[in-house]
Order: sequence, then structure tokens, then C-alpha cells
Amino acid sequence: MGQPSDPDINQPPPHVPVLLAEVLGALQPLAGRRVIDGTFGAGGYSRALLQAGAHVVAIDRDPSVAPHAQALSTEFGDRFTFVPGTFSELDTLAGGPADAVVLDIGVSSMQLDQPERGFSFMREGPLDMRMGGDGPSAADLVNELSEAELANLLFAYGEERKSRRIAQAVVAQRALAPLATTGELARLIEKTIGRKPGDAHPATRSFQALRIAVNAEFEQLVEGLFAAERLLGEGGRLAVVAFHSLEDRIVKRFLDPEKSAPTRSRHLPVGDAVAAPWVSITKSAKAGEAELLANPRARSATLRSATRSAVPARPFSTAGLGVPGFKSRGFA
Repeated sequence: MGQPSDPDINQPPPHVPVLLAEVLGALQPLAGRRVIDGTFGAGGYSRALLQAGAHVVAIDRDPSVAPHAQALSTEFGDRFTFVPGTFSELDTLAGGPADAVVLDIGVSSMQLDQPERGFSFMREGPLDMRMGGDGPSAADLVNELSEAELANLLFAYGEERKSRRIAQAVVAQRALAPLATTGELARLIEKTIGRKPGDAHPATRSFQALRIAVNAEFEQLVEGLFAAERLLGEGGRLAVVAFHSLEDRIVKRFLDPEKSAPTRSRHLPVGDAVAAPWVSITKSAKAGEAELLANPRARSATLRSATRSAVPARPFSTAGLGVPGFKSRGFA
């Protein structure tokens, strides 16, 4: 579902699922298996899974995906089921045991390409960014957070090093009139921090941060990972595609917490090894040259996959996962 930043208007048609061959390979075998596509989007992964012979339960909180879901239901009949909701609840929405789970984290190409959704700084539209259409919008955060809260949000969720300058400019501007559109915010950020030739648009990180906050994406990711751990039995497969380093770090540490644990002092006694809930953890996979030429949006995609062991699922915890923190009055 996710993409790292805004598309260029000259890029090829959207809705191309990234790392598709790698995802299918990570979830093999598929024929006759029950697979949960937790981030349905335009249905690219679901279609490929169905064509490979799988039974698919797809989940998405975005009401606009309904036509894509209906098309697959018509084509594949009872081998495809769509359930509205968030992938953080996939273990309860799945409707029974599953053999595999695939998650594609973030905003979809389809959402970026709809100006009325307000995800893209390349297209003029309302400053919204809500995937499900409910709760506070990006405009609410931009116009109501304090200067310090907004700066902290942009830094924590977007890794924007000039967050304080941007927040200061936003507060000054909204004192004159509320910021209401994507274009207004993007132009203000560009005017505030400038733009060097060849660099990404200066609003990229800020828009990412606001989108993540509006949709509680990091919380959704962690809850979805633990939901997959609860749902999948021994031998079940999990594949996760992330689009920036913060997401990928969470996935990496969730699957293999030992590698992210602090180095143990050699003077301390050696403890018993903790049984791992995930085994056969693959190295990260990136898009190859051919895919990048055909679909530049894959440039930031990283795939990680693993197999569920017989070890009982762990209790939910964000400890050690490196989840960025941000709290504000009523927004997080």
C-alpha cells in the first residue's frame, strides 16, 4: 500500500505492486493456501496471489478501494473476501486461521494520485491525508498544534532537521489565515527552507510526518505485526514491504530482536537463549534495476520476510522496536 514520497507526474501509470515477484517467492507455496493481504489498496498483491491459486482475505480501511475489491470478487468468486478495517486487527478480521500474511506499509499510489485526498504536495487539494476519512486531518494538526509540538512531530516522524524553522513559519502564517491546502503548505515550506537543484522537494519529509501522525501509521504497523504473530501458526509466512528507514527498522527489530539488543557485557553470566517466534528470517530485498526502470516508485521499497515458529506469540510491546515517539493534546 505504501509509497515513500510524491510521484513525479511523468512517471508510469500507478498501482504497480512493488517487489511483486519477491513477495510471491517469500510466501510460497501459495496454491490452495489462505493468505491475508492486510493492505489491499488497488489490489495488486491480492490479484497476483489469487492468480497463483491462493484464497485471499483482503483488508483496507480506505472506502475508495471498494471498486477494486468488487472487481476481484467478481473475477475470483469465493476465493476472494474483502473486509473493511485496519490491518492492526487482522487476526480478528481474518475470520479463521491463515497460512501467510503480506503487508505493504504506508500510503498507496492510488491515494497519492487523488488530489482530493490531500496526500500529495505535487497536486493542489485539501490538507486532509486521512486514509479512513475520520479523525483529525493534517489541516487540524498544522493549524492547532503548538509550535513546539509541530516541530517535534516533523522531526520524530519525518526526520526533518529543519523542523523548528518550518514550525515557526507555519505558526506565523496561520496567525494570518489557517493553512487549508496542500499547495499552501508546500509553498510555505519551500519558501522557508529553500530548495537546491536536484534535491527532493523540501516538503517531502513534512508531508510524510503529517501523514504518519494523522493515520497513526507506526502504531498500526506494530499492532499489525503482533496481530500477524498471533494469527499465524507454525510454518506460516509473513512478508512486509516498507518504504522508509523508520518503518523498516521497526520490522527488522520485530522479526529479529536479538540483533537489535544492546551488546551484553562479557563479564556477565551467559543467560539461556530465548526461543524465537520467527525463524528463516531473510535479508532485506530491494528492487532490481529492471523494476526501477519500469516503476521508479519502487526505489525506496524494502522487503523482509520470515517463517512463524512453534513458540507462542509474544505479548504486545513496543520496547526495543525503535518506534519514534510523539504526543500532543488529543492528537496522539
